Formats: sequence, C-alpha cells, structure tokens
Amino acid sequence: MPQLNAISCDKLYRLIGTASAPALIDARDDAAFAADPLLLPGAVRRDPAGIVDWAPALAGRSAVVLCPDGGAHSAGVAALLRHEGCDAEILEGGQAAWRAAGLPLVPDALLPKRDAGGRTVWVTRARPKVDRIACPWLIRRFVDPHAVFLFVNPGDVLSVAEQFGAAPFDVAAQGVRWSHRGELCTFDVMVEQLGLGGIAPLAHLATIVRGADTDRVDIVPEAAGLLAASLGLSRIYADDLEQLEAGMLLYDAFYRWCRDARGETHDWTSHRPREARA
Repeated sequence: MPQLNAISCDKLYRLIGTASAPALIDARDDAAFAADPLLLPGAVRRDPAGIVDWAPALAGRSAVVLCPDGGAHSAGVAALLRHEGCDAEILEGGQAAWRAAGLPLVPDALLPKRDAGGRTVWVTRARPKVDRIACPWLIRRFVDPHAVFLFVNPGDVLSVAEQFGAAPFDVAAQGVRWSHRGELCTFDVMVEQLGLGGIAPLAHLATIVRGADTDRVDIVPEAAGLLAASLGLSRIYADDLEQLEAGMLLYDAFYRWCRDARGETHDWTSHRPREARA
C-alpha cells in the first residue's frame, strides 16, 4: 500500500535537475550523515530542531524530505512543513532506497564549506561565455540550489577563493580541482567527479557544452547552437550575474531537449504521444 504524502525514487529522479523540482530537504542527523556522507542531487541538509527558522522560506513551495529509511523521522518533518504552508512529501524508503535503486549521489566532501547562510560559494573569471555559465547552472540544479557565484578579475580568483572559502572553477592554476582536464572542459569534470555522469541527458549535455567551449562544434550539431546563444547572451548583458540568470533558462531548455525531445523534428504534432500520431 503506497505511503501517504510520499514520492517514489523514480518519480523524484525525473524531477531533479528541472526548474520545477521540489526543494530537497536532507533531515538526517549528524550520525546518519557521517555514516553516509553523500547527498541526493540538489539536496540541502536542514536541522529539524531549527525548523521554525527555515520553514518560512518554503511556504507555498513543494518539498521532499528524506531520512535514512523514509520512516517517522522524515514524516514528522514533512508534517511540520505542511503546517507551515509547504506542500511537503517524504521520499519512500529514504536514502537507502535511493542508493538501492542505483541513483546518483553527490559526495559532500568535494563541495566547498558552506557559508553562514548554508550556501556553497564558488568563484571564477568575469565575463563568462560557455563553461562559466554551464557550471553554475549544473551546481544550482544538481548540487546546491542556493549556491553563490562570484565573478572577478582573472588575477583575483585565487585570492578571493581564499578570502571567502570559495571553490575556484574554470581557471588554469595549480591545485584547482574544477577546471579543464585534457580534452574535457570544466563542465565535464564536474559532471564526472560529482557523481552525475550516470544521468544520461546530463552526459549528453556535457558533450554539447564541451563542443561549444573548446571550439569543437563538430562533436555534435547542437554545440554550434549553444555557442551562438552563449555569445549572444554575453553581448546582451554587461552584468555577469544578470547573464547567469538568463543563462539558467538557456540550459534548462537544452537539458529538457536532451532528456525529452532528441527524437522530435520541427512538426507541430511532435509533442503528442507517439501512438496518437497519424
């Protein structure tokens, strides 16, 4: 018998990475997290004891709460969130069921330390084009929806990273984890090392980003389109953060194409189920 106010792992997996994904609340205690220090993509750890402080930000939104096994711990947190006006469900079977299904998990140890607001902070060179928009999109959709991105002069990246405990990315410097590696661009490296390579549409998007970012648009046809759109955005926006916000929609569209529309052509009936077509 299905649980009340619960969502299955496979249904949640379909939502993760999209703009309409629910907020994912990891309500495991410190001991449970220490025993399994991996996060569902996009999940944020929250202390149930402080729910009065963080629940108001979720009012009017949907959320999924997870604990080790989908038991009373997450059910209680979800019930309190519903009381605060959040449409909250629990993850059926919790972290254990997600892992048993072979679904992706993000290693927390690879992420920068969170700031006082619980956000990861990242820093890169100003005036982004491809990789430096693609990577923030990836982080906000699959790692930390509240992540902060700092765009600074190239020579200041490492000092700003040290100042704020931020993770530098897409910068060629000794000891920087998140940068190009061989023929791979930074987006490729992030997808692989963050444990997200098993998400097929994301893996295909990585190929498109690589082609656009490394001037190898012959890899896949869509790379030329992404490069053109990216360069256009960089001309429209003088402010890097405004460009990032516009780029979020661009990458949302490319991701959904990779996930749902690769077999479609320019046909006004192509959105209909295959069996309904003439």
